Amino acid sequence: MKRNIALEVAFDGTAYCGWQRQKEQRTIQGELEAAVIRLTGENSSVHGAGRTDAGVHALAMTAAFFTEGNIPADGILRGLNSILPDDIVVIRAIDAGADFHPRKSAVGKVYAYRLSFAFPALPTERLYCWQMSVKPDIEAMQTCMARLVGRHDFSSFEASGSRDPRAEGRGAVRTIFTAGLAPSGDDGVIIRVSGDGFLRHMVRNIVGTLIEAGRGRMSAEEFAAVMAAKDRAAAGPTAPARGLFLEKVFYKF
Repeated sequence: MKRNIALEVAFDGTAYCGWQRQKEQRTIQGELEAAVIRLTGENSSVHGAGRTDAGVHALAMTAAFFTEGNIPADGILRGLNSILPDDIVVIRAIDAGADFHPRKSAVGKVYAYRLSFAFPALPTERLYCWQMSVKPDIEAMQTCMARLVGRHDFSSFEASGSRDPRAEGRGAVRTIFTAGLAPSGDDGVIIRVSGDGFLRHMVRNIVGTLIEAGRGRMSAEEFAAVMAAKDRAAAGPTAPARGLFLEKVFYKF
């Protein structure tokens, strides 16, 4: 009988071309599947809760794979960590129900984006935040962020090719549960957003637009107009991938 093994995975995405496997490119999914094959001897697909972009990090990405083997879950955790590169770590491994799917079973996610205003900027931080020499207006950004909460069409923050427009479903409509900023050390902030789902580049496009507001180039009313436009061209630039972290994926159980 096949077992469905659920994993909680943390990774530094700097050296990878995102989550999804690609030919001749290093990806998180590719590394996990290679490790599973070495450990179990089975050619199993590892499914994730989402597709992070190149350079994006995760503190708790959920993944799962099926196996016919009898290695206990804690043995799978130890075994995978002995094989995986140092920038990918399995934090937890459990036997899940046969119908569990990391993406389809998820009910929410939390993303965090780190900004640093330290000068001079520390080289050890350059891969894990967006470093800025001039601090933006945090209060203005917070005012704009309040407009994100609720159920909205986020087409203005959706990257091209984010989804198949022919596919049935909710389109670009998503529900944001919370959106806010918190201090990070002496010279930075963390933008944290939770919701029932996110479009491709959605958080990075939101952050890039918030920075426009923080630089005095956009009012809260204009930010609301950007959302209402349902047009990517109306929003600000895409923030660098290196500052984005998938913090948590939520399930009903």
